[in-house]
Amino acid sequence: MNDTDLLSTKQCAYCHKLKPLTEFRRRTGKRSKGQSRRGACRECRKQRETLNIKLTANPLLVKLDTIQTHQHTLLERPKEGKPSSAAASSGQSNPNRRVRGLEQRRKRPHAQGTKLNPEDPTQLIPSTKGMILMRGHSDKGRRWHQEIDLELAITLVREHAAIVVNRRTIRRLYSNKDFRAYILARDNYTCYFCGAYGDTIDHLLPRAKGGHTTPDNCVCACTLCNQTKADKSVEDFMGRI
Repeated sequence: MNDTDLLSTKQCAYCHKLKPLTEFRRRTGKRSKGQSRRGACRECRKQRETLNIKLTANPLLVKLDTIQTHQHTLLERPKEGKPSSAAASSGQSNPNRRVRGLEQRRKRPHAQGTKLNPEDPTQLIPSTKGMILMRGHSDKGRRWHQEIDLELAITLVREHAAIVVNRRTIRRLYSNKDFRAYILARDNYTCYFCGAYGDTIDHLLPRAKGGHTTPDNCVCACTLCNQTKADKSVEDFMGRI
């Protein structure tokens, strides 16, 4: 088939047959300017008009007719495989190839991601700014989040104050109120330094010297020991008692 024959023919969108352009109506839109043709040929257009007439009369007959016409078009379609020379030259894609591609994608096994250990801070990867996202909840249950540096994030995870959510995020385990209740209940309301009744929390490594509010760095203390120790280290304070 020559190029001139291809230009003077068109494939019907319903029966999928190559027919001359005279079998198709011209489009009347402003954009087409009378040059392009409609998708249905005369024969298919007549069948559609008869179906529309039957639809108003008896919808059940229309269903039967549509099934028969669909089977008829399936029988007349070219077999699957290599596209015809006309379809290849016209640049039309093969729909069967798309279906096969989708089936192959569905059959592919999904990549199983490695599970992260929530207590291993070595898995953390900082952002381009060198920060890690930390999130948690307040005493009233409101959620919050902030960015912290990688060193602080590693310290919080190692001292059991946070867990790893993903490689760029950690989650604070306790709110301020919950953390205080946890420390007092863990130490049984007993002062770490003198053994008396205690209802306050003290940092073993003071915050002024780089300590953090974590379960490993906080203990229960009585009011007297807490005020006396202040920002001293544990060794200095215990030596003076």
